[in-house]
Amino acid sequence: MDNVVRPSRTEIIGALNDRCRQGLDRRGRIVMTRACLATFAEAGVSTLVGQIEIMAALRAHTFDSEDRERNRGEFELRGHTVYFAIDYYDLALEYGSEDPADTAVTRRVLTIMTREDL
Repeated sequence: MDNVVRPSRTEIIGALNDRCRQGLDRRGRIVMTRACLATFAEAGVSTLVGQIEIMAALRAHTFDSEDRERNRGEFELRGHTVYFAIDYYDLALEYGSEDPADTAVTRRVLTIMTREDL
C-alpha cells in the first residue's frame, strides 16, 4: 500500500506560484508596470531602489490559509496599495497554459501594478 500523501493539483500550483513570487522560477517572468515604478521612484534615486523595495514586500507577503493557489494579492507599501497577479501561459507566451500544475508546459508571468493600472 502506498501511504504517501500526494499534494493536490491546487497545492502544486500554489507551491509553483510561491517559487515564482520568490524569484526562483527560472522560466517565470516578473513584470512591473510603469505606473507602479513611477509611484515608488523618488527624486534623484533610480527606479532600481523602488523595484527592490517592491520585491522585498512581495516576497514577505503572507496569504490567508484558505488561499491555496496564491496567484493574486495586494499589500500596502508607503501608503499605496500594490496589486499582483500570476497568470499561466504556454511556453511561447501566446496562449493560456493547458495545465498550470505542469512546469513542462507552463510559464508564469507575475504582474505587479498599482490602482492606476486596474
